[in-house]
Order: sequence, then structure tokens, then C-alpha cells
Amino acid sequence: MTLEPDRSARTILETEVRELVRRRGIDPIAEPTVVARLVEEVVGEYRDRSVTASLPAMGDPLAMIRGLVDAVAGFGPLQPMLDDPTVEEIWINEPGRVFVARNGRSELTTTILTADQVAELVERMLRPTGRRIDLSTPFVDAMLPDGSRLHVVIPSITRRHMAVNIRKFAVGLRSLDDLVRAGSLTEQVARFLEASVVAGLNVLVAGGTQAGKTTMLNALCGAVPARERVVTVEEVFELSIRLPDVVAMQTRQPNLEGTGEIPLRRLIKEALRMRPSRLVVGEVRQEECLDLLIALNSGLPGMCTLHANSAREALIKMCTLPLLAGENVSAGFVVPTVATSVDLVVHLGLDASGQRRVREVVGVTGRVEGDVIETSEIFTTRRGRLERGDGYPPHPDRYEAAGIELAHALGHRADLRPAAGG
Repeated sequence: MTLEPDRSARTILETEVRELVRRRGIDPIAEPTVVARLVEEVVGEYRDRSVTASLPAMGDPLAMIRGLVDAVAGFGPLQPMLDDPTVEEIWINEPGRVFVARNGRSELTTTILTADQVAELVERMLRPTGRRIDLSTPFVDAMLPDGSRLHVVIPSITRRHMAVNIRKFAVGLRSLDDLVRAGSLTEQVARFLEASVVAGLNVLVAGGTQAGKTTMLNALCGAVPARERVVTVEEVFELSIRLPDVVAMQTRQPNLEGTGEIPLRRLIKEALRMRPSRLVVGEVRQEECLDLLIALNSGLPGMCTLHANSAREALIKMCTLPLLAGENVSAGFVVPTVATSVDLVVHLGLDASGQRRVREVVGVTGRVEGDVIETSEIFTTRRGRLERGDGYPPHPDRYEAAGIELAHALGHRADLRPAAGG
């Protein structure tokens, strides 16, 4: 079958660019600007040669340059979706079915790939991460250069095709003020949460999948005083904290011999040896919850995220997960430990329009009645609006020690940060 002229030119140009990249020892992923300049040179030379030689027509040079850069230094047909700020997530169920999510809603794209293209894209995405996927390790989590999170599952765990999911990094939502502008919470709630972080309260961010938990955690970390040393532990790097003194750690998969794995539990224990002022855990899912509770119970301020459908369910889950650590861990120990270790629960949800919103902020009083942790409703959603509840946060002395008036923190005062060094 004869190729269309523009596709024939594309094939010729891409072959030339890849050959030059190979000869010059260029790393396309690490040096995208070098590849972009090379592509411009090759396209320019092709255009000059086409004047005197019989070459396939190239079409729009700018479009050709973009396509070649995406193919060689980017992620091919997926790169335009990664560059599109309206796309929140991309997933591939099979080569002919590529979906994206916009405003919390999914849509099937017109992109058609081959199985070889999907495999080549996954290999290219994983190459700089040091992570692998094979029959012995059929799942993989990794971070792309732009901060997006990649998750891949291969057959025979899936029925026939690779399942690829790319959750894009939320660019532009780095602070509580950014979330206020995005409509995720009110100014009043943002100022209260900011004050609570400055005061050193332990915050649990809860919600369902794609509710904005990691974005909220990242924004809360933006309120941490600059003088503090923060240690973060995650399965895969997702947080982007702009503070002077930050150490970020992620888990590691076992090697080909099945050794060398570094789980989240180990990272939490190691973090405590690093003189942290504050510990941040990207997400607790299993028995590492016990290690986090022990750290928080020792007086170290911390924050984490958790999958749950409400603030109350988040606390119940925090009481359940540590039991996975072993038979010697009992509910009689865990429940009161949760009650005294977690101070605030911020619950987020995704509404019908796709908007991510804070639905409630709950205080944990520290008291337990019949294995039920007592809570205090600080902010709650009524008639679709986030409003002040009748509760108060625990530890008013911590606000006072940080130079914050709790009454103002629960009101409308704009600037709640203590003076430098306060």
C-alpha cells in the first residue's frame, strides 16, 4: 500500500533524526531541547533538498517538527494529551481504545495505537525511572519527567492487552490559595487549614480516587514554616514541596533475584532517624499505618492521605489498617492511638460537574466512647456549600504557641502566618 505523501516524508525524517540521535549519543528523554534543535535542522535540510530532489511532500513544517519531537523526545501520540492542560488523566485499555479525563469525566479519543506502539511507549516511559515490568513483576508505578504518575499492568493479569494509566501532575495548584481560586474550598477554610499546619496539628487528607487528595496534601505542605525540616515518603514521587529543607524518599521494587525491596514501612522508620520536624506520607494503604501512628504518637507532626468515603470512615480505616501488621496488634491499642494521633481530617469529594471540593473538616478530640472515636464538626457541607460547623479543633495551646488566635483562625482574617521565627 502506498503511503500518503506527508506520512512518507514523516517516515524518512523520523528515520534520519533517530539515526543522528544514535550517532551523536543523545539521550532523547534527558535532552529534549537538543532533540528539538536537531529536528529543526533535519526538517530544514529536507525542505532544501526537496527543491531539487524528488522527495515526498512534507506539508506543514511546524506540524512536522512538533510530531517528530513528540515521537523522538516525547511520548509519541500521547504527547499532545500530556501537553493539553485540560486533560487530567490518560488511560489505555487496549491499543484501539485510548481515553482521557477532562473535568472529572472520561471520553474516548480518536487515537488508535498498535500493541507494539503501546509496548514501546511503556518501555520509553520506564527507561529513566529504573523501574521494570515483566512476568515476575506484572505491575509497575513510576513517575514521568513532568511529575505525572504512570501505572501499568500487563497480561496475564489483564486479559489480553497492557492496561496503562497516566495521572497527570496538577500544574498550578501548589498552594491553598490556588485551591481557593479553583473553587475547591473557601477562603475561610483555607486560612484555618493554613493555621493548623503552622500550629503543627496532624492532618489526615481523605477522599475517593481522583478526589484531589495528593493535590491537597501538596498545598498543605506549602503552609509548613520554612524553618522546618520535612521528610516525605511515597510509593512513587508525586509531592512537589517548595521548602528549603526537604528530603523525599520513595519505595523500591525487588530486583530480578527478588531482593532489595524497600517498602513504605521501612521508609517511615528510616525517616524517623533523619531528624525530621515534620513527616509526610503520600498515602497509607496497608500495615505502614501502624508505623505512622507510632511516629505521630511520639509528638512528631505529620500529614498523610487515605482512601475513604467520609471523615468518619477515614478514622475507621486508620483503626483497621494497623491490624494488618500482625496478630500482636490489637484494636484496644490502635483505637485510642488514632484518637490521640490524628487531629484533623480533611475530606474531599468529586461532585457531579467534576469539581473537586472539600466536603468536611473534622476535628478529633482525643476521646473514645465504646471504641468510637469522638469527632468535632469544624466545617461541613450544607445545601451544597461548605460552612462553619459548631465544633473546634483540638490542642488550642498549639495555636497559641505558634502565635495564632484560634478565634481568628476560624474566622475571616486573611494573614494567619506567625512572624518570622515565631
